[in-house]
Amino acid sequence: MKGSQNIHMTQGNPTRLLLRFAIPMLIGNLFQQAYSLADSVIVGQFLGSNALAAVGSTGSITFLFFSICNGIGSGAGIVTSQYFGAGLFDRTKRAIGNAAYIMLVASAVMGIAAFLAAPFLLGLMDVPPEILPDATTYMRMSCIGVPLVAVYNYSSSMLRALGDSKTPLYFLIFSCFLNIALDILFVYEFRLGVFGAALATIIAQLISGMGCLLYALKHNPYFHLSRADLQPDGEIIRQSVRLGLPLSLQWSLIAVSSSALQTFVNSFGPEAMAAFTATNRIEQLVHQPYGSISAALATYAGQNFGAHNMNRVKDGLKHGMLLSAIFTVTMMIIFQCLNEPIMRLFVKEEPVILLGAEALKLTSWFYIFLAVIYMSRGILNGVGDAMFAFINGIVEVICRISLPLLLIALIPDVDMIGIWWTACMTWIISAAFCMLRYVTWRKKADFSKSVV
Repeated sequence: MKGSQNIHMTQGNPTRLLLRFAIPMLIGNLFQQAYSLADSVIVGQFLGSNALAAVGSTGSITFLFFSICNGIGSGAGIVTSQYFGAGLFDRTKRAIGNAAYIMLVASAVMGIAAFLAAPFLLGLMDVPPEILPDATTYMRMSCIGVPLVAVYNYSSSMLRALGDSKTPLYFLIFSCFLNIALDILFVYEFRLGVFGAALATIIAQLISGMGCLLYALKHNPYFHLSRADLQPDGEIIRQSVRLGLPLSLQWSLIAVSSSALQTFVNSFGPEAMAAFTATNRIEQLVHQPYGSISAALATYAGQNFGAHNMNRVKDGLKHGMLLSAIFTVTMMIIFQCLNEPIMRLFVKEEPVILLGAEALKLTSWFYIFLAVIYMSRGILNGVGDAMFAFINGIVEVICRISLPLLLIALIPDVDMIGIWWTACMTWIISAAFCMLRYVTWRKKADFSKSVV
């Protein structure tokens, strides 16, 4: 039974299938990133670099709580994609029904915990006193939005497991424009400061999530759930948690490591924090094509793994790397030539612009390692290699915590550009680990870990 937007990836040209899935998802991800970009540009231009630094200082901590929900949702998505690839219609519908319970509980717990812990965690990161009030306000508002964002994450992850990356795109585009309009209204017209920027994002994401879910319930046959489909299923919940928990740990550990790096950044003061925030927002856009192809590979690998098509699973990496290599070269050229004009979109202060421009030139040489990380991660996540996700998170933590300390030990008077050198070195080490894990899995791969 097929919905009009669902893509079966168990047959057909892999590159064409990956592009068909990844392009709508990429467009959607770029619009999703426009949420944070709109916050950064509007806050930076209307409220100044200190306010921008306050917004940026919360990113890694907020990501920690969001990542736990997203990891659990991804686990449910892997289960759904494997049932779908195997052609088990009833089990696919039941997996979609049970995923709602998992996401509801996880998002409620994480939202409350993040709201209560915000002041303590920001203090632990040595956020400068002059921006701490704004940082606390922005983080608490973002944490209130965790359960609201979960509505979109649930519906989009289930649709993508079915190969439908178009439906989530439509609602993201609308909500992005709404977010920008509300940003201007709340920050510029109503003078609500960083509170207004966060409020605008929450409202826009809620509308996006509800719209996507209601559309799926009406138009996608796999969302036409009976009372039996909504019955709690211990096996599906267990498999979803088994696959999702390591992903949550992976992203949580990455968030912890990012928080450690943010603490290193904070030690250089508001100027470095503002430059780091701006380059971070820009590089979040760079990550989107890699992330979109990786998500396409995860769905592709999940469906083919569920259908026991091992040769197609193994061919996925080379097709993904070919697509990502084209993007890598393009981004390198752009950031080598247009780094200063791009930075001027975010801030007016010349020292911040020059520092950020230098950082963009440096990191763009290392994007090929990002490609390796994302492509191997997509395949391994899709086939349910839970141990990889956990170990990969540990590697990121070790690198992001130890490399800044090592850099300071070797070069005591290291300047601010050392911040970005540590990120580049982390990518190199993580890419090497990911490829080693993929090669090891490929040699021993079998279907014993499939949920089917």
